[in-house]
Amino acid sequence: MRLSVLVSLALVVPMTSGCFFGEDEPIVLRLSGETMGTTYNVVAVDVPEEVTETELSVAVEETLARVNSSMSNWDKDSEVSRFNRDSGTEPFEVSAEFAHVMAAANEVHALSEGKFDVTLFPLIELWGFGAKKPGEPIPSDAEIEAALENVGQADLVTLDGQMLQKAAEPVSVNLSAIAKGYGNDAVAETLRGFGIERYLVEIGGDLVATGQNDKGEPWKIGIETPDAGSTAVEMILPVSDLGMATSGDYRNFFEEDGVRYSHLIDPTTGRPITHRATSVTVLAENGMMADALATAMMVLGEVDGMRVAEANDLAVFFISRAEAGADEDYVKTSSPAFEKLREKD
Repeated sequence: MRLSVLVSLALVVPMTSGCFFGEDEPIVLRLSGETMGTTYNVVAVDVPEEVTETELSVAVEETLARVNSSMSNWDKDSEVSRFNRDSGTEPFEVSAEFAHVMAAANEVHALSEGKFDVTLFPLIELWGFGAKKPGEPIPSDAEIEAALENVGQADLVTLDGQMLQKAAEPVSVNLSAIAKGYGNDAVAETLRGFGIERYLVEIGGDLVATGQNDKGEPWKIGIETPDAGSTAVEMILPVSDLGMATSGDYRNFFEEDGVRYSHLIDPTTGRPITHRATSVTVLAENGMMADALATAMMVLGEVDGMRVAEANDLAVFFISRAEAGADEDYVKTSSPAFEKLREKD
């Protein structure tokens, strides 16, 4: 499941495998590996003495494998793949885990005025960010309209308990903009099952952090400057008991005839976004909501995104390209809820 393209965060904490402890210092375990087409890192602080690195690593790997087997569009045997492949329109039973993520996707779809949409794949493929390759002809209006017939989460996919139903056979679901954040939450739940209450879990840049780090301070997380050729840090935030995700248009795009086409597609128009926002960071109550909201805010853009964020008390930070001739390259805007969290530093 290729989930890393939407997010890029610079983690200030070091991420190396192993453990350490000293006199009057908490036991710290650091785990890392690959999942969902990207990498993961876990830092667990104040680990109970009876918990070994091996058993914790196995549990984390099993958790991530379970999420993949449910929500990966790249696994032909996953729940989501079987739902998409199903030729009928009868209710399809999914796991409680899948239903939980789909319910959250429905919530963000409504909150974002339809800009977050898990039925978007026909447009993703049409514009060259799926099986179709960049460099092929730009889609025609007729092709876009045809793809839009199978896009529309509110009308085309219905969730009733653990029963998921599509309105027409070609309709499909792609959870790539929310499943990585949920993966963080699932790993966090696994850690809590071992009695670990201080941790940071990161998958491909999305993360969830709880408690304090081994220095007794909030986790320090850096937000990258939105420049594909740079890893400079724009801002460092204290993060504790929150999920965090950043979405941007500066790493996955193509240009043709002088026009830039972002991988972020507006499901209401069928076309890549064209506004000036280039990066948005969201802090939320868990990793799943942060992941989905970051994508939603990026598609909404700074103006509509800030309106929705303020109306729903969302912690959002936008970086937008400045207009030509401006003194600065970027314009930064943050919601009141984001500023409150930033002041905790």
